[in-house]
Amino acid sequence: MKSRSLFIGILTGLAVGGAAQAADPASKKASAVVSYFRDLRPILQRQCQGCHQPATKQGELDLTRYDAFKAGGKRGAPFQSGAADKSLIVSMLKGDLAPRMPFMQPPLKDEEIQLFRRWIAAGARDDTPSEAREAVAPGEPPIYTLPPVITALAYSPDGTTLAVSGYREVLLHKADGSGLLARLLGISDRIHSLLFSADGKLLVAAGGTPARFGEAQFWEVGARKLLRSVILTSDTVFGASLSPDASKLAVGCSDNTVRVLETVTGKELLKIGHHEDWVLGTVFGLDGKRLVSVGRDRAAKLTDASTGAFIENINLLRGELTAIARHPQRDVVLIAGDERLPYLYAMDRPRAMRIADDTTLIRKFEKQSAAIFAVAFSRDGRRVAVAGAAGEVPIYDTVSGQRVATCEGHQAGIYALAFRPDGEQLATAGFDGRVRLYAVKTGRLEVEFLPVPVQKQDTKSASWRSGL
Repeated sequence: MKSRSLFIGILTGLAVGGAAQAADPASKKASAVVSYFRDLRPILQRQCQGCHQPATKQGELDLTRYDAFKAGGKRGAPFQSGAADKSLIVSMLKGDLAPRMPFMQPPLKDEEIQLFRRWIAAGARDDTPSEAREAVAPGEPPIYTLPPVITALAYSPDGTTLAVSGYREVLLHKADGSGLLARLLGISDRIHSLLFSADGKLLVAAGGTPARFGEAQFWEVGARKLLRSVILTSDTVFGASLSPDASKLAVGCSDNTVRVLETVTGKELLKIGHHEDWVLGTVFGLDGKRLVSVGRDRAAKLTDASTGAFIENINLLRGELTAIARHPQRDVVLIAGDERLPYLYAMDRPRAMRIADDTTLIRKFEKQSAAIFAVAFSRDGRRVAVAGAAGEVPIYDTVSGQRVATCEGHQAGIYALAFRPDGEQLATAGFDGRVRLYAVKTGRLEVEFLPVPVQKQDTKSASWRSGL
């Protein structure tokens, strides 16, 4: 249970005061004083920062910091202290001035707009506590004094680039670990999923900031450009997957839903509510018409990806599920989690379903020594890798279920796995912040490196800067 608690702690990372930050603004109506930090900042994060952040900065407006908000953008200052009815932001939120904001999204509630009016009328003061001010301004590279926990890895389809999650950034490395190529800076404290499209032109990063917002970032890889950012929920999102044609993105959420987005526009196509607890993993079927999701309610749920209609549970309920991967060439999924057993399931049932039916089970692999956090298939589907709270990563033959290699060297939990496209190398990373590259055939460690620049710094803000 300790390992499971550690994993959930890493995923959520709930900050002190997070509940206050995420409080419903409507509940503050009776308050005599409106707070920028407590009342307005969560609205801006949830509704506005997808478009107005340093990496996109639509209208030359950045809403990630008070001083940037006050400075304004192309259309001038958003507010005039003491003059709410003359303030640009109030007019645009109300729709009196086009385009109405949030752009192409549902308008804010009247009570939320009134919070902006009352705050401006009272002097538009910045009441952000000193201890909560950002040690790293959005859009600026973080200074690491410790390596951050790594929760996501992905190889580009041509095998030349390895994407690694950092603190408020994605780091692009040469696949052999010999050098840093680029740093893609965003606003999410944590990135839980990294995905390349099949042509390698698009990179999706999904995560968020605990107790504040969930986010999906869409990057143009060649230009190192953020195409769009979509703010989804009031907490981080997990287990993202792209449909085979990269037209849709699915993410799991802590509000027990699966969200499906259109990648070209970022528009939410489906909000699927079949789970009874957090959803931690998703995968599309081979043709993109079906979706399997797993989570803390122990179910692997099969859903119609076009309508969101529930089809069935493909598994027999056992322990909580934290990881899922789909075979590259078959509608077969590998699922695992708290029970420590990886299970291989078919998405198609061979005969009519019965109560407590497990006829879709193909095989289970050997029991691991600790909870499982990540699973992966090689591109040809011949190998699977399993990682978790244990300090080793076993590699199995998919057909026989036999262990063929063991990768050792980690000192703590392992949260991310990725096979190189040629199937010859496996990248692993986790709690200790180091990326390790292993030979798949032997399990031999070939390369080990820190993906972030680390500086020695004796400051009290080290934990903020390192993202821990």
